Amino acid sequence: SVVQDLQPHVICPSTMSKLIRLWISPATCSLLPHILLRESGLEFDLFTVDITKTYGFPKEYEKINPKKRLPILELGDGEILTETVAITTWISLQVPDKHLFGSTPVEIARSYEWLNWLSGTLHERGYGAYFRPDNYVGDEKSFDSVKEKSRDWITQCYTLIEEKLKGLHAVGESFTVADVFLYVIYRWGYLLEWDMAKLYPKYTRLVEEVVRRESVLTAASIEGIPLIKDNRLGPRE
Repeated sequence: SVVQDLQPHVICPSTMSKLIRLWISPATCSLLPHILLRESGLEFDLFTVDITKTYGFPKEYEKINPKKRLPILELGDGEILTETVAITTWISLQVPDKHLFGSTPVEIARSYEWLNWLSGTLHERGYGAYFRPDNYVGDEKSFDSVKEKSRDWITQCYTLIEEKLKGLHAVGESFTVADVFLYVIYRWGYLLEWDMAKLYPKYTRLVEEVVRRESVLTAASIEGIPLIKDNRLGPRE
């Protein structure tokens, strides 16, 4: 179904009302907090809204998030959190011993540096404009121009990522949330029919390291998506 309640990971059904609930759409930026929750070991309930089949955020859920965006995190006390960076911060604070944002003040700051740039620049200015040019201009005749400019911007961003990466991790010498977000956005390059492995070898090595993690394998399997090559748009004409 388009909207489905998934509960394969609930350990104690009797405590369902006290569990946190993450709202996602498969293969979107909500894959980031989905993976991070699995890394955390926290119990959670998963609610899936496939926006590729509902043609956007369903109107019946606008009271949950008037911004009409996913992900959404419902806490056990009824509190609602939105925005990917805010949600991942909350998750990390629940399990400080896992150092999901890094182990030092500089590493934590670097993780936020990556997340803010990836979400606000590459995601919104790049992919947001490419797939929804109507959010940027009203004249349909200008859509192709917007898409062309955004595609160029995405290329610049991927090139910068390739230049910045020095090893198997984006921050320090250990796995962090930055690695996960880079993995999520790497997948989207295949929506543009780019050979990401050939174009960005250092970036590809980081992604290959990320997809070895059980949290990533499980999240991709439950969302029903390919591990690396995003195929949401289907065959091209």
